[in-house]
Amino acid sequence: MVNKHLIREFGQRIKQLRNEKKLSQENLSFSTGFHRTYIGMIERGERNISLTNIAVFAKVFEISISELLDFSSINPKHSYKNYEIKIEK
Repeated sequence: MVNKHLIREFGQRIKQLRNEKKLSQENLSFSTGFHRTYIGMIERGERNISLTNIAVFAKVFEISISELLDFSSINPKHSYKNYEIKIEK
């Protein structure tokens, strides 16, 4: 499993984009179809979401998935090389 750092950075990115669009969690929930508490859990790094749900956020924010996953705006020193990956056998 990818470490919690990646999940937290993704949540920070969602929150950053939501704030840039001046959306509340509730308004974002209407746009995405996700429950407001689910969005809060994502923003706090408590949920590891699916690629399908990532695509929903990208569509709502009107950006590509790769732009959504560009964490350099929240962490200028961001590098995917820093993530630990555990492979279960």
